[in-house]
Order: sequence, then structure tokens, then C-alpha cells
Amino acid sequence: MKAGLSKTRQGFVDRVEQLVSGRKVDEELFEDLEELLIQADCGVPTAMELVDRLRDRAKAEKITEGDELKLLLKQEIREMLEQYAQPLKESSATPYVIMVVGVNGAGKTTTIGKLAYRFKQEGAKVLLAAGDTFRAAAIDQLKIWADRVGASFISHQEGADPAAVAYDAVNAARARGADVLILDTAGRLQTKANLMAELGKVYRVVERELGRELDEILLVVDATTGQNALSQGKLFGEAVPLTGIALTKLDGTAKGGIILALGNELKLPVKLIGVGEKYTDLRDFDPAEFAQALFD
Repeated sequence: MKAGLSKTRQGFVDRVEQLVSGRKVDEELFEDLEELLIQADCGVPTAMELVDRLRDRAKAEKITEGDELKLLLKQEIREMLEQYAQPLKESSATPYVIMVVGVNGAGKTTTIGKLAYRFKQEGAKVLLAAGDTFRAAAIDQLKIWADRVGASFISHQEGADPAAVAYDAVNAARARGADVLILDTAGRLQTKANLMAELGKVYRVVERELGRELDEILLVVDATTGQNALSQGKLFGEAVPLTGIALTKLDGTAKGGIILALGNELKLPVKLIGVGEKYTDLRDFDPAEFAQALFD
């Protein structure tokens, strides 16, 4: 975890240290800190809220030295993250169904592959469904992951109706006795209105065939896209009832502040984070561990 966050640590925490070191706590320092948080992709509302909390605590605890603010900031970041952190839902119903949404290039296929690996390690029978029928490459990539981790696989040919794939996937999961079904979906934002209508349809078909709510509807977001991640969250949240976020490529960004903005502004829990290339580098998001790795 610590290695995966080294860029964020250098780009964010080291700069906080430089900023507060040897300075007195005053309004100018708070304004500089707010600017730094905005640059780190925390977003304006979240940066303002964090600094307001710091200002109140510094006053209440009579803190006058800038160096002491660093510990307060760590505590406030951890608290803000804990507000919206949740693990993947536990469920006794089978199949356990995860629908995965997000723009092309965010890391959907890799996230699905690593999730499948994790469930397989826990002894589950996993079925992957290729619901992104618009790109032949998406179907092929998912098939490669299925073979790699030992999961079953279901697909239609390129250009097929994604809702038909979803329908078949739920019924195949039941017929094959799968414990977990993970459904990939298209993410081409060029045809925004069509895509959102189609995702809504896929969701309704799965829900109808299951006879209950889906267990998870995860939005996969690339941490390196910064504030775009927020607009993606809002957009996909209008199409389907998102249950959480998988934040990928966190090891590739110096601006890890986006993790704060996602929870704080979208009120969505960050459930999984990707901090490297290995199968095991898709982790449950643990705010305490994250804050620790970031600041120490």
C-alpha cells in the first residue's frame, strides 16, 4: 500500500510539510493549505470543508505551530474517508451479482479480472459476462482474464444487445451453480444518451431476472483523471443506482485527493482501490491504512 501511494505522498503530503514547516498558524496558512488541497484534486467544496474543520480544531485545541497541523490534517482526512468507506456487501443469496460500469479506459476489465481472482481464491465459482458488446476487444480481454483466473465466461457476438447478454448471464449463473456473477458493461461516452439508456435497461433486466436488487453496482474510476471522476460519477449515477466506487491507478497519480472528493461530494463509498499491477493489488479500501500509508 505504501509503495502504491508513493506518488501521492510526494505530490501531496511532502508539499503539506513544506507548507506548514516552521510557520505560525494564521489565516494565510489556512488559505495556502486550501489551495494545495484543491491542486491535489480534493475539489473546491471538499478542500473548503477540510480547512474549515482544521480551523475549528486548531482554535479549540489552541494550536499555534504549523507543524502540529499535519497530524490534525491526517486525522481529519481519515475521519472524512471513514464516513463513506464500506466493504463490498456481504450476501448469502446466490448468485452474488456485481454490475461494473465506467468509461472506457478506466480499468473496468482489469478490475473485473482481479475481483474474479479474489473470489476464486475464496473458493467461489465465478462467471464473467461480457456485456460490452460494442468492442470486440472488450469481449476478448474479458475472456483472457476468465481463462487466467479460472472463471467461467459468457458472451454474445460483437454488436449484440447487452440486455440479452445480461439476461443470459443471470440464467447461466443459476444453471451452472455460479456463486458470483460479474457483468461488464460498455463505457463509450461519445454516445452518452444511448449509453445511459442502455445501462438502465441492462440493470432492469438483471434485477427482474434475479427477482431482487443487485448486490453491487460498482463505478470504476481512474484516479489519474482527477476531477473528471466526479462528473463521471454524477453521470453514471443518473443511469443506475451505484453502490460504490472502485478507484484504479491510484499508484499512478500524485493527486490522490480525488478519493476524498468522490466520497464527500458523491456520497458514494470507495470500496476498492487499485494500487499496482499484481492480482492482489486491488484492495478493500481501509481509510486508516490509507491515511497511515499516506502520511508515514
